[in-house]
Amino acid sequence: MKTRKKQKWKLPRKTFVFYLVFIFALFIQYVHLSLFPKLYGIDMKQFSLNRNTISNTIYAKRGSVFDRQGDHLAINVTSYTVIAYLSPTRTGSGTEIKHVQDPEYTAFKLSPILNMSVDKLKELMSKDLYQVELGPGGRGITELKKQEIEALNLPGIDFIEDQKRYYPNGDFASYIIGYAKKNDDGSIVGEMGIESKYDDILKGIDGYEEYQQDLNGYKIPDTKEFRTNPENGKNIYLTLDSNIQRFLETAVKTNSKKYNPDWMVISVMDAKTGDVLGSAATPSFDPNIKDITNYENPLSSFLFEPGSTMKTYTYMCAMEKGTYDGSKTFESGKYKIGDDTVKDWNGYGWGTINYDLGFEYSSNVGIANLMNEALTRDELKECYHKYGFDDITGIELGRELSSDMNFKYDIEVANAGFGQGILTTPIQHLQALTIISNNGKMLKPHIVEKIENSDTGEITYERQIEESEKLVSDQTLSKIKELMYNVVNGQNEGTTGTRYKIDGLDVIGKTGTAQIYDDKNGGYLTAENAYIYSFAGMFPKDEPQIIIYAAIKKPNFGNTITISEPVVDVMKNIAKYKNINTTKKEENKDIKQYTLDNYMNKNKDEVVNNLKEQKINTVVIGDGNTIIDYYPKDKIVSNDRIILITNGQNKVIPNMTNWSKREAKFLLDYLGIKYTLNGNGYVKTQTVKEHTPITPELEITLTLENKIKK
Repeated sequence: MKTRKKQKWKLPRKTFVFYLVFIFALFIQYVHLSLFPKLYGIDMKQFSLNRNTISNTIYAKRGSVFDRQGDHLAINVTSYTVIAYLSPTRTGSGTEIKHVQDPEYTAFKLSPILNMSVDKLKELMSKDLYQVELGPGGRGITELKKQEIEALNLPGIDFIEDQKRYYPNGDFASYIIGYAKKNDDGSIVGEMGIESKYDDILKGIDGYEEYQQDLNGYKIPDTKEFRTNPENGKNIYLTLDSNIQRFLETAVKTNSKKYNPDWMVISVMDAKTGDVLGSAATPSFDPNIKDITNYENPLSSFLFEPGSTMKTYTYMCAMEKGTYDGSKTFESGKYKIGDDTVKDWNGYGWGTINYDLGFEYSSNVGIANLMNEALTRDELKECYHKYGFDDITGIELGRELSSDMNFKYDIEVANAGFGQGILTTPIQHLQALTIISNNGKMLKPHIVEKIENSDTGEITYERQIEESEKLVSDQTLSKIKELMYNVVNGQNEGTTGTRYKIDGLDVIGKTGTAQIYDDKNGGYLTAENAYIYSFAGMFPKDEPQIIIYAAIKKPNFGNTITISEPVVDVMKNIAKYKNINTTKKEENKDIKQYTLDNYMNKNKDEVVNNLKEQKINTVVIGDGNTIIDYYPKDKIVSNDRIILITNGQNKVIPNMTNWSKREAKFLLDYLGIKYTLNGNGYVKTQTVKEHTPITPELEITLTLENKIKK
């Protein structure tokens, strides 16, 4: 019998060897990981920390922008985004419902508050998501709307608090203030105006925190934590006077609506400091909605041919050289320079007149003769340079442009003498006029008055009055003031500035009418209204306090009245407000300024009684007994009013007759009322009667008229 030969089973041995090698390899890897800090070039300790380390940016609070009286021009405000929790997992096994259980009912209740359709809201809240934002109507809502929604006690509805940049006055000094926008990462960045120029100062320095968290997202106790607190942005106070700015805004908007120009600008400066007190322009924009059609500031970034306002400086130059003789005569009407002819603005002149009358009549031929007899090209260039027209002024605004003083040939020199063929900006004219108002010394213009640490109140910068050496003699100043006075107050047939005469103000100035160069075809435009009308002046004559420069391009009615009307209105209003050289020489008792206390969380009746004692008008909104907000916050001008918002839920429409546009906008925005404003100035009529209860669907139209409140 044969026996079967015994065979070896090799599989267990191979398996054992395989696992032995595998385990040995793991051991070697473990030893390598334990003894060496890096594996495959990766720092394993840092890799481990990074997986558990949470890093957060702590955003600094952006500083505010104020006017010179401390009124808010740009602030950060708290807003809210409405969110809906949709997943039942948020409620879990608890008895309190924490998610949206009935999308249709919830949509029905929220629709009138968020101004969104029921269907849209229902669609959003029917999605298979943990949570959704109820936008667009639920984004950026006010505290008042948040309280209104909370009062509904809707399950699953919550809010995300956020900060946004807000401009309380809307379309007000927009090109000066500019705007800031919010980025996707939550930071707010200046894009234009002061917001952009001083972005680094306003935004502050963000903080930082870093800590370890476990798998559930909780901070791990006794682990290292790093935190750097943010440095909040600084506050910036501008030289603007909001009351003067209001006069300018009203004048510009009224006349722009009336004459429909390409653009218009009126700016006012303190004659003794160089502070810009106001500057309004059109087309303008509301930085809250950014309806911007032009991104350049007309005050400092518009270059245009100034026209005859430059004759002031040509005459001053000749006087300083000692070659000016005002009694010397010339034949007006036309003047030949080679193949070219200089003409007076009326086409035929005024016969034989002297140079003093030539200035009063704004004779171009007088300038052509003066350049031939009293000045050279280089001397005129040097004077323009000395008077600030060949460089930027350095005002605290971005993208300031410098003038173009490129004139060479005889006809170009003559044209430059009366403001054609050269380019200047409004801020250069304001600066040059300070030579006349400040006893021959030119003042540097400023728009920033001071910068303040928002946490400590420490003033980190304060503008200083900066003046040049004496540029013109007292004799020249006396003479040029005399000529500018005659432009406004003269009685002769050719006097050009009589529209600017105001009894009791002693206004002095110079008018300008410049042709507009055709960039496409060359030469100058020939249409009836193809001019830039301007005025450069100041008041009162002997001790000027206010400088004003205004210009309008291509109004639909080609006449200097298009610029004289708003300028006269502005000067009258400023004189009344500042009590400057009024006819009766009486103190203006109508306009006083009060510094307000902090009324937040104070008893309504006590606050109202206190304000009545100071003869301040009060408007109370709501039937509560505690003040939760008020406007304005810091200072108030007499005959304006303070609006007190109480904690009461029953709110009604007040009588807004004679309210300013700013006051009306504040209240309507605060209450979330839909509105339409027709006109500018002060409320004349309202479409919703006084005492009407405020409801989510309420809409109101206010008609405003332009007048100064008595």
